[in-house]
Amino acid sequence: MDSATLKATQAPLKDAYRNDAGKALITLRAKGSVDDAKIACKVETGRAIAEAGLHPATGGSGMELCSGDMLLEALVACAGVTLKAVATALEFRLDGAAVEAEGDLDFRGTLGVAKDAPVGFRAIRLNFKLETDEPQERIDSLIKLTERYCVVFQTLNTRPELRVAVDAERPVAKM
Repeated sequence: MDSATLKATQAPLKDAYRNDAGKALITLRAKGSVDDAKIACKVETGRAIAEAGLHPATGGSGMELCSGDMLLEALVACAGVTLKAVATALEFRLDGAAVEAEGDLDFRGTLGVAKDAPVGFRAIRLNFKLETDEPQERIDSLIKLTERYCVVFQTLNTRPELRVAVDAERPVAKM
């Protein structure tokens, strides 16, 4: 896709969202079901079923996907798509690009071994490797805009409001 095609595709969407902000509000959903036989959760990805389980550092077999890895994969996917879209819109000469994310975890927090150890990532690093002959100022602009418009990056960076709800179904007593 070239810049003109991208802009033509996005123009009516942008106009609609400017005229009616409500049209831009969309709720994305993810669903999963807990496995009865093992410590795992089957997540519906829209394309397939992904089975998430414990990381080997917390007693998992390594056969299931680790949710922490999935979070980093979502960041890489979103940053890569955003980078490509921004590069296309800017007519940025990009001969190739790679995106990597890595995050530091202290599993003592997850396992409740040390109360001072955080549960979750202590740090996440997002790295881009670009093949381009563009000047540094254009590269800096590309990365700044990618960071600004990457949904997963901004979600991690700004911490959204989180709520947890429970809908517990009780088995019906048999007589």
